[in-house]
Amino acid sequence: MKVAIYGQYYQNSTEPIIKDIFLFFNSNNVEMVIEEDFLKMLYEKQLINAEYNTFSSNTSLDDSFEMLISIGGDGTILRAATLVRDSGVPILGINAGRLGFLATVQKEKIDSFLQFVVDKNYTISERTLLSLTCDPENDAIAELNFAMNEVTISRKDTTSMITVETYLNNEYLTSYWADGLIISTPTGSTGYSLSCGGPLLTPDVKSLVITPIAPHNLTARPLVIPDDTEIKLRVSGRENQYLVSLDSRIASVKNESVLTINKTNFKIKMVEIPGETFLKTLRNKLLWGEDKRN
Repeated sequence: MKVAIYGQYYQNSTEPIIKDIFLFFNSNNVEMVIEEDFLKMLYEKQLINAEYNTFSSNTSLDDSFEMLISIGGDGTILRAATLVRDSGVPILGINAGRLGFLATVQKEKIDSFLQFVVDKNYTISERTLLSLTCDPENDAIAELNFAMNEVTISRKDTTSMITVETYLNNEYLTSYWADGLIISTPTGSTGYSLSCGGPLLTPDVKSLVITPIAPHNLTARPLVIPDDTEIKLRVSGRENQYLVSLDSRIASVKNESVLTINKTNFKIKMVEIPGETFLKTLRNKLLWGEDKRN
């Protein structure tokens, strides 16, 4: 078996996880291929000293890999998705952060969960992504133009609202007067969209959510739409530019540019370990069903 390893380093929480993973996989004769920059960090921190093969992009990943192990939080998985892209290699998230809906393997149970990996006792959850194009073309967006969680439009260098003229399949919807607008996938519904009042979607729902950020018109509510809808946005405001983010990647875009958002033609595969379901994660992370009054 061969797995790819990628991660972020947090001194107080990551070191024991890294040591446990390498010990387990080495004792089970699992071949590990380490992301190039992550391996350099492991050498610098003297966490490992053996030599390993490396990868740096999706072109190095093929169907010989069982999966990619992501060590960190949900943000690390979003960065891992930019490495995996359309290679089809599934991602398993090991949580070294705090609140997370994607990195479901907890550090206290690493050995038992990795045994499921070795035994190939797991399922795959496919996650919808969004692609973004800009007219006129924006190099910062064109370089890596997809998002797993959300595409967000927001104001820049001003306290004034922006106006986001919105079309669905070329039919005018409305013009949002707001601090910004979030276009969220089901995966991203537990993130920024949720904090702005958007609904929770289960990962397998074929829908997207449009969530305004601090809208001036209080009747502007989050809207759930089919995921095959083409969304076009034209933004105007007092500043010459506004911000567009694809997950954690941010670009500046000129006023009156037209943004087109579609579902990508590929999906990211997430590994689900037995017993660690999305609904269980909701209960645990959001404390559903627990009485905290006393």
